[in-house]
Amino acid sequence: MDPTTLETLWTLGIVIFILLCATTYLFYTSAAKEEVINTMNEAQKKLMRSFHDLDEQAKMIVRTDLELNKIREEMDKRLNGLHTLQRTSRQMSQALNESEIFQRISPALFEDLGFARVLIASVDEANILKIRLNLGYKDDRAEAILKEITAEEPLKNVLQEIHSVSSINCASKTKEKIIPLFEAEHFILAPILTQRGGIGFVFAGNRYNAPAVTQGDEELITILAGQLGQSIENAQLFEKVFRSSQELELKVSDRTKQLALALQKVNEISNKKSEFISAVSHELRTPLTSIKGYAAILIAGKIGELPEAVKERLAKINSHSDSLVALINDLLDIARIESGRQEMKFAVYKIKNIVDSVVDLLAPQINAKGVKLNLRLPQEIESVYVDSAKAERVLINLLSNAIKFTPPNGTITVAVSPKLEHDYAVFSVADTGIGIPASEIQKLFSEFFRVDNEINQSVKGSGLGLVLAKNIVQAHRGKMWVQSQVKLGTTFYFTLPSTQKAFEKYLAHNASQASTSQEFAI
Repeated sequence: MDPTTLETLWTLGIVIFILLCATTYLFYTSAAKEEVINTMNEAQKKLMRSFHDLDEQAKMIVRTDLELNKIREEMDKRLNGLHTLQRTSRQMSQALNESEIFQRISPALFEDLGFARVLIASVDEANILKIRLNLGYKDDRAEAILKEITAEEPLKNVLQEIHSVSSINCASKTKEKIIPLFEAEHFILAPILTQRGGIGFVFAGNRYNAPAVTQGDEELITILAGQLGQSIENAQLFEKVFRSSQELELKVSDRTKQLALALQKVNEISNKKSEFISAVSHELRTPLTSIKGYAAILIAGKIGELPEAVKERLAKINSHSDSLVALINDLLDIARIESGRQEMKFAVYKIKNIVDSVVDLLAPQINAKGVKLNLRLPQEIESVYVDSAKAERVLINLLSNAIKFTPPNGTITVAVSPKLEHDYAVFSVADTGIGIPASEIQKLFSEFFRVDNEINQSVKGSGLGLVLAKNIVQAHRGKMWVQSQVKLGTTFYFTLPSTQKAFEKYLAHNASQASTSQEFAI
């Protein structure tokens, strides 16, 4: 082959080789591009799906945000309404009559809740339905609504229900009657209830182009209606209590006047009794003195000797005369003390001297009976501010009773407490005698009362000793009381002022309670 052909063939081979290389390169390059394209398509699809998901999420976020805004607006509205309702409820609860309750319902409450039409009505004392609050209606229209609501049986039944109705939950038939009657497409109708049933209603609504009511609106109006019912009941109860209080005050005033008159009559009778006792006692003392004198003369034989039988009878006359004189003296002392005519000679006296004087006087009786006498006189309280003769009389009467009712070998204790009671010394006379039944303790300080027991049946007495003792203690502005158990013994307690200052302090600060302080305690 010639060089030219060889060169041509060589050149052609090189070209073919280059073409083959290029083809191979293009083949592999094309395959890589297709793979890239496929990968990119997959990525695009994933991206589109992500965009779609993001779009859905964005839409959901927007919807959620709108709903949250709506809920927030509803919550703000409800909170504002609750705040206003709370303030209104507080004002209503402070009202004392029905008309004042409705006057305290502010129109701002319904404005805050977004209601343009409000009608509140309740029955009066004659059970007639009357308008209490009217917003958005002319007066004649409001009256027409009341007439129709009381005439329509279905609407009357709604007012007797225990729950409210609204445009979002009531039956269609009821809704068809309420909307044209109140001229409000969106409404809430809540009954005002008390224990005696429905007494009125609260209506709140808006016209056709206004926003619809919500469940929260219904709850607030229902709360308001409930608060109205409670406030009305409270006002009625207050008025009833107030009237009862006035009637009671009149009765108390009338009764107080009657008691004052009765007390005045009792005082008059008591004074007359004291005067009568005093007069009769004085009249009796003169003939008794004569009887006793003549008996003494006859016993002494100054008129002539008398038989022993006559002397014995004269001795009994003399003894009984002494008993009558003692009884008369007791009656006179009681009458003087009760009437305030008894002269009291107060001074400071040693307790020991008073007690020793009484013990010396009654020592023969104590020794004859064979009882043991204990004296417990504290060093802390040495003296009392008393009329010594009267104080000794109290101790004599109490100690004489203790001797009489204490069996032989028994014990009698005269004591003074080491502690003062309201600046008064506390005395006690205790015995181990037969005791006093609980049923008769209250009667002990009654005039002429004597406990029914075997000792009193055999030993005579006037039943005035304790009465006199109590009156003397009361004259010292003290008190007397007793504790006793049958077959175990009896203890009498009484108080006497420890100092003049204590006595005067009592008079100054307790004059208004003098009658109470003179009560004896059991």
